[in-house]
Amino acid sequence: MQFMLFAWSAEGYFQKMPPAEAQAAIGAYSAFGEALRKENVLVSSNRLRPSGETTQVSIQNGKTRVLNGPYAETKEQLGGYFLIDVPDLDAAIAWAARCPGASHGTVEVRPIWTM
Repeated sequence: MQFMLFAWSAEGYFQKMPPAEAQAAIGAYSAFGEALRKENVLVSSNRLRPSGETTQVSIQNGKTRVLNGPYAETKEQLGGYFLIDVPDLDAAIAWAARCPGASHGTVEVRPIWTM
């Protein structure tokens, strides 16, 4: 069963860190990714650019509306994701608890709805 692990953290969390701390944090995420690969559960993963580089698209009254970030109300940002394939929700939660993002933010676990 596939699950998406979304890593949420405070806006600007990594940008505010001293360089050595940021490198250590990135190393922790790399080690987590390597553990997922070693157990053959990782489908894909990536970091996301800061929310200030976000573009939102919606259709209102039949017209395309495009909004470019940053958004003043943003307190947390989606920093990245891990798509994993594990037997069940309990296994996905166990992996989410091992994600470095769980120690400085939130890791959202969401099952994939296969279409």
